[in-house]
Amino acid sequence: MSRRPVIAGNWKMHNLQQEAMDLTNGIMQELRSEDKAALPEVVIAPTFTALYAANKALTDCGCGKVKLAAQNCYFETKGAFTGECSVEMLKDAGCEYIIIGHSERREYFGETDEMVNKKAKAILANGLIPIICCGESLEQREAGVTDYHIASQITKALRELSAEDVTKSIIAYEPIWAIGTGKTCDSIEANRVIAMIRNVVKGLYDANTSDAIRILYGGSVKPSTIKEQMAQSDIDGALVGGASLTADSFAQIVKGAM
Repeated sequence: MSRRPVIAGNWKMHNLQQEAMDLTNGIMQELRSEDKAALPEVVIAPTFTALYAANKALTDCGCGKVKLAAQNCYFETKGAFTGECSVEMLKDAGCEYIIIGHSERREYFGETDEMVNKKAKAILANGLIPIICCGESLEQREAGVTDYHIASQITKALRELSAEDVTKSIIAYEPIWAIGTGKTCDSIEANRVIAMIRNVVKGLYDANTSDAIRILYGGSVKPSTIKEQMAQSDIDGALVGGASLTADSFAQIVKGAM
């Protein structure tokens, strides 16, 4: 089955509104000569306060080559949840995708597999696409429990989701030890883990569902690594961190995935 690649840039806690608008415009300028149909799905995820500015830049351009994502959400529709943003609010801000379960959310803010599952359900119910993150720590890798840990994360994150909803979703494998460290998981090993994730989805659903879902690699992705990663059988794109903060490097990654 042919799966359209996805390149998503997670800006994390960077960029004020003008900086976000400038970076968004810079990315679109870098991609201006590329055929929209030939591009992967290109997604940027600014921080909450910069969503309006980035969306304005995308709307003003009107080229449709770049889509907007949020870095997190809350699963309740509304209420006394100070500091949170609902999926409906993020959809209203122009988001089409939402990243959930990122290792930093899990480590620093106590996000659990159960919360990820609730968020995935809320995102899909609102017609948006969840980018569901999973991954192992260095300690878990060295203990030989990588596959078990990630299989458990995926099983819990997809609990009670229909096969149709799963095919609309995106999974991102991010080895925690390779995020922001400059270390990159070997492409062959990354592909092995992603193929394992696909097999977990097959066991939970069926072959059609596992063949359809896009699974990305995330962990110090750079222009110099993307072609080798995309040459693997099961890697469908990348969740990019630091390299998404400059238009040139992010555009090079996008072009490398074509």
